[in-house]
Amino acid sequence: MDFELPGSDDPRRAEVRRWLADHPQPTGRELAEAGYVAPHWPRPWGLDADPIAQLIVDDELREAGVRRPLNPIGIGWAGPTLVHAGTPAQRARHLLPLLSGEEIWCQLFSEPGAGSDLAGLSTRAVRDGDEWVVDGQKVWTSLAQVARFGILIARTDPDVAKHRGITYFICPMDAPGVEIRPVVDMTGGHTFNEVFLTGVRLPASSVVGEVGRGWDLAKVTLANERVSLSSGGALWGMGPSAGDLLDVVRGAGRVHDAHLRQRLAALWIEAEILRLIRLRTVSARIRGEQPGPEASVRKVLADEHGQRIMALAKDLAGTGGMLTDVGPLGTPAEGWHSGFCFAPALTVGGGTGEVQRNIIAERVLGLPHDVDVEAGRSWSASRRRGPDG
Repeated sequence: MDFELPGSDDPRRAEVRRWLADHPQPTGRELAEAGYVAPHWPRPWGLDADPIAQLIVDDELREAGVRRPLNPIGIGWAGPTLVHAGTPAQRARHLLPLLSGEEIWCQLFSEPGAGSDLAGLSTRAVRDGDEWVVDGQKVWTSLAQVARFGILIARTDPDVAKHRGITYFICPMDAPGVEIRPVVDMTGGHTFNEVFLTGVRLPASSVVGEVGRGWDLAKVTLANERVSLSSGGALWGMGPSAGDLLDVVRGAGRVHDAHLRQRLAALWIEAEILRLIRLRTVSARIRGEQPGPEASVRKVLADEHGQRIMALAKDLAGTGGMLTDVGPLGTPAEGWHSGFCFAPALTVGGGTGEVQRNIIAERVLGLPHDVDVEAGRSWSASRRRGPDG
């Protein structure tokens, strides 16, 4: 199989270049309306692009120095769920401003009392006429401080099996009763938040899918989350990559230590494996398949790969790595130090590495579920997760 992209004379490249010539500095709205933010999405939001066409678009935008809008949870998690199960009105209202980055989204899933058992959530939504009244608490909510909307799961029927009593909502983050408190991490940055929901009233039209069937949609979101968190840069699609570290080494001259050279070679191999797995994942999405256990495989590999990138970057900095402003081989830090501090979160957020391995063991290898000895029952690893990153 040929894993290289078509050459510069490919007509699909020419089409993208013509558009870029007419839009040399495109806005997020222009990119979204052209279908270039998520080319694999169905029209009119995407281009129904096959995997090669999507990668060609990615390549041409990167070559032109054009960045897509930054809205990771909206584009990577909420949007695909709305495409999958949203009403026509929900899609018409939300998808274009979501793709353009005009409206940032967050995810209101994890709770302090549920731990890794996401389906054990305690946030409740009670029907009151044409509205739902929501009370509860969420935690590890990335971007809540700037989000316009959040995807929210809440228990709407406490008298049925816990996976059948959950409903999926769209929640305006400026609704009365929504309180956001920052959680500052060890990098000193404010990425995560606690969110308190007190008597928050949501219209019936904010329900996505069927009442009581929100767990099915939550699994769609989580699978897309794992795909998104394992793409691009080393820090959940952001920050420097293995290629960036190799560029630093090339620019500074060769590394003489044989062990360090071997670690660099291993990073390049891992990055190439992840690229090929991404092609497989994209191909599945184009066929209309939702991400499956392969999303967990890729996330396990990507998270540990990201930690190894940051660890090697620090080692290449030598004693200067103890400073916040020194990067590998004496280069400016430019995200390397903060990335090193953030890297431990990679194997926790979006479902811990242990959870992902259990999913792989159960759903790929067919091994039995974990056993909770004290309760004397089996429970699926797919019910457990870490911070929603």
